[in-house]
Amino acid sequence: MFMRPGLYPQTMPSYRAMQPRARTKSRKQTAAQPNRTMLLETSTMELTPLPVPHDRDFGLNANNENTPLLGPLVPRIEENTAENSGHDDTSTTTMFWEELRVLCKYTLPVFGTHVLEYSLVIASVISIGHLSTTALAAITLGSMTASVSGFSIIQGFTSTLDTMLPSAWTSPQPQLVGLWSQRMTVVMAITLVPIFAVWFNSEPILLGLKQEPEVAHLAAVYLKWVSIGLPAYAFNGISRRYFQSQGLFAVPTRIILVVAPINALLNYALVWGPDAIRLGYIGAPIATAVSFNLVSIASVIYGVFFVPTTAWHPIGRRSFTSLGVLVQLGLAGVGQTASEWWSWELVGLAASMLGPVALATQSVLLVSASTTFQAPFALSVAASVRIGNLLGEHNARRARVAANTSLLMAVAIAGVCSAMFLVFRNSWGRLFNDDTEVVSLAASILPLVALFQLFDGLSAVTSGILRARGKQFTGALLNLSAYYVIGIPFGVWLAFKRGMELHGLWVGLTVSLVYCAAWGVGMCLRTDWVREVAKVQERIDAEAKRSAKADAEHRIN
Repeated sequence: MFMRPGLYPQTMPSYRAMQPRARTKSRKQTAAQPNRTMLLETSTMELTPLPVPHDRDFGLNANNENTPLLGPLVPRIEENTAENSGHDDTSTTTMFWEELRVLCKYTLPVFGTHVLEYSLVIASVISIGHLSTTALAAITLGSMTASVSGFSIIQGFTSTLDTMLPSAWTSPQPQLVGLWSQRMTVVMAITLVPIFAVWFNSEPILLGLKQEPEVAHLAAVYLKWVSIGLPAYAFNGISRRYFQSQGLFAVPTRIILVVAPINALLNYALVWGPDAIRLGYIGAPIATAVSFNLVSIASVIYGVFFVPTTAWHPIGRRSFTSLGVLVQLGLAGVGQTASEWWSWELVGLAASMLGPVALATQSVLLVSASTTFQAPFALSVAASVRIGNLLGEHNARRARVAANTSLLMAVAIAGVCSAMFLVFRNSWGRLFNDDTEVVSLAASILPLVALFQLFDGLSAVTSGILRARGKQFTGALLNLSAYYVIGIPFGVWLAFKRGMELHGLWVGLTVSLVYCAAWGVGMCLRTDWVREVAKVQERIDAEAKRSAKADAEHRIN
């Protein structure tokens, strides 16, 4: 679950876990290598949608070298849209309703995955919270440090696959899904080295930031033990996108659904269990790390035994090539993702300077806004994958309709969340705290949070559309300017110079999101989708040339 960093431990947007088009017409499927003819009419710059290849349908009698060892446990999501039959004359209204159904189907399992993933971390907070106040403060500080220095970076890099995998799956070369996943694994292996260095030397860093010695020590202990699961966390981000790019949206959800109760039991046993296995404080990060590794093991088992090898590429020298493309997009992805995460840390720090009531209220508002954010974030993941699939199919017209549909869905979701905050604003704070001052302050700011929902949802969905187009750098510039040039400075000025205190900080955040949403929607509405399809084809063609060159060199050798 994507939880904005702040006063409570967070996990990464599973991330943004991107989900491509389902390619099936039946529930049991095996896949053969697709063989399509690219229909690019350069004279008119119109791109004809590619017909759905029947050889990627998984019929019962289509067994071949790509057939999985065992039958699929989880079917691909079926779309049943007109373009699945090769029709290109569908009305825009019909397309809208078709895309609405598809996006809803994609969004629900993503939402479930995020919620279940968050439970892996929240279980440790609950178990440690009953040990002592110092232990709770330490695990909160450790989790915040992990988010800022590790998880946000991993999420930013793996978001590159949101651009690469969906369009690759629906292209004539679906094996590029496996190739780009292998390359990202190499990039992440290198990226983890400095993260490990920071985590294993975190105590002096935290002491240098004026944290209490005991809290800093326990936070450093948390980071060292949870680092056991760091490689698995990175791998899970890659494998989740690998599955979802093939329409297997429910696979990550079901895997985490199995692991989540195991994680809860491990937390109880290792923190509060019998003397023979009770570890106390360190039991919580160990349980989290073990759970991350269990998810990885389950993903490998499912991928090997239950998924056709259509998307897989043999591991070889090509797995170590074109890494610069991923690094370039990955750094931009870090800027897009981490800039938002870090901004919420800064707002939390500013709120702590306003006193305990403001800090407690900030906690209530942060958790509330983060919870409602899960729906538009899941929609952004679904939109990114769906649009990427359509670009890989050369279906520019339907990609435009899908993008516009996702924006309208974001507005509808925001309307529901806003209404909820407005109706229950006077009693909402009591869900978290019985202090009348906190409840009253929260009630006075919740109307602003209700307004916040519209721009938060639109900003999330436009970020997903930008990822589908490979515009992470644009998203990074947008977030950096919105939060660090406009929103946060303005909010701090209102809070401390104009006496608006916590209200001022949230006005600044709202201004940031208005800026992001306005620019994001404008860029999406002005997108030349025909050009976006051509860019995807250029990338596929470049990879085909590299493949031909590698094959020629191999024959010579």
